[in-house]
Amino acid sequence: MRHSTPGVGLISPPPHHDIYSIEDLAQLIHDLKNVNPEARISVKLVSEIGVGTVAAGVSKAHADHVTISGFDGGTGASPITSIQHAGSPWEIGLAETHETLVRNRLRGRIAVQVDGGLRTGRDVVVAALLGADEFGFATAALISEGCLMMRKCHLNTCPTGVATQDPELRKLFSGRPEHVINYFTFVANEVRELMAELGFRTMNEMIGQREFLDSSRAIDHWKARGLDLGGLLCELDPGPDVAIYNCEPQNHGLEKALDHSLIEQALPAIESGQPVSIECPISNVNRTVGAMLSGRIALKYGHEGLNDDTIQVKFTGSAGQSFGAFLSAGVGFELEGDANDYVGKGLSGGRLVIYPPAVSSFTPEENILIGNTVLYGAVSGECYFRGVAGERFAVRNSGVTTVVEGVGDHGCEYMTGGIVVVLGRTGRNFAAGMSGGIAYVLDETDDFEVRCNMAMVELQPISDEDRVLEDLDHQRGDLETHGRVDIVHDMTRYDAQRLYMLIENHLRYTNSERARLILDNWDDYLPKFVKVMPVDYRRALQEMQASSRVTERTGVSVAVGD
Repeated sequence: MRHSTPGVGLISPPPHHDIYSIEDLAQLIHDLKNVNPEARISVKLVSEIGVGTVAAGVSKAHADHVTISGFDGGTGASPITSIQHAGSPWEIGLAETHETLVRNRLRGRIAVQVDGGLRTGRDVVVAALLGADEFGFATAALISEGCLMMRKCHLNTCPTGVATQDPELRKLFSGRPEHVINYFTFVANEVRELMAELGFRTMNEMIGQREFLDSSRAIDHWKARGLDLGGLLCELDPGPDVAIYNCEPQNHGLEKALDHSLIEQALPAIESGQPVSIECPISNVNRTVGAMLSGRIALKYGHEGLNDDTIQVKFTGSAGQSFGAFLSAGVGFELEGDANDYVGKGLSGGRLVIYPPAVSSFTPEENILIGNTVLYGAVSGECYFRGVAGERFAVRNSGVTTVVEGVGDHGCEYMTGGIVVVLGRTGRNFAAGMSGGIAYVLDETDDFEVRCNMAMVELQPISDEDRVLEDLDHQRGDLETHGRVDIVHDMTRYDAQRLYMLIENHLRYTNSERARLILDNWDDYLPKFVKVMPVDYRRALQEMQASSRVTERTGVSVAVGD
């Protein structure tokens, strides 16, 4: 998922720096629903005090599904302290969530799932009575396949062959599909028996009927003296017009998407690959432009997308959030204007070009052009921005090549691949958690080091590379095959050549005066660039190169002569 380099350590799990509020979550849900309208968008929450309030926000953010996860269960890769002390029992979180949703008339429009230690049919029935529509099983199903809960899932040493890539250990795996089928058959039969005893014919009849739960035995037990389950088991009186289980769809507002018009105009390209050019005005109410179009392309062509430059769209105006999200290969968006947050989120091979209007009077390299969290989780493609980006530029970038004329705080955070060129100043904490890819920063004031987080990277000067530059004209054809920048170069060398080509592309796409100045005075500006290289990434690349050379040397060559 992260498109990382083998042998490079990762920060796991990575922080989700695209979500800081319910509004941010709502935008992410909207993005995902646009790229795949048929998908159910699910949000997972930890069972804890206050989870009901968060679940209500999730429902208002138009999620189709929410999961309440209890403290029990959990992956064997989790620290034992987290498994034992993080979160609370699923019963508490589920009861609070169901009650909050019902009291706010939100329960009908979202499905509630519960997981975290469910093992028996009785657990399913209790969960349904507390308000769950769906039930998640993980650990119990793994045990039915032979898991011994050694908690070595992340070490590649699983003794039963369940969670390992070691071919010898995988031979020890004795699980069969029939084992899992039998387990769930027993669970289902127990559920049916308990439903019959309680007088329910369907699951929907049972959901939220707390009055059928009896807690007297637990209260009488000496360990539970003083325990008050009244808040957990209190009966709700929602009224006849309030739903207590999921029975209505969410309204995602997809019918308002600008992409419907784009898809209609791009049908010749989608159906038969004919090149299409489109011109379209845009405003900040148009969110997630390009995602639905890219989803349609992916349905037909997969991640490979279309041929380069098959669909070209020229926008004018101010784009809303998530402009160009998940943009597919073969699609190019050009925007004369500016854009909000999340530009190029999940970019999947497309090209984004954004520059200020020709009539604007401000200096682009000194003004914000695009918002925060640009290129979050982007996989491949290229972007050229004639202006300054906000905070967290290229956070979690996994393979996109981009040029920008300045960034805010936390640039290239948690980046695992790709190339970033910054033709101006950066904010603080640049490259925090950066484990892959490279960045080139123009450091005219010679103080970039104090703004760079040096925990995982090192700064390198860019040598003149006279020999490489002499071959520039010869290499340019390979680097720009089909109009795309080749990012498969050796990232440990050819820096000056690579940098020159990218700035040259930036000039061609955006007509940037900043790029023109640098190229016209290349000998003066090249020494001012600093290369940001993750330490582990460089080591991994060198090891792969060494291995490749050894393989080439051990090859057998046979000469045949007269």
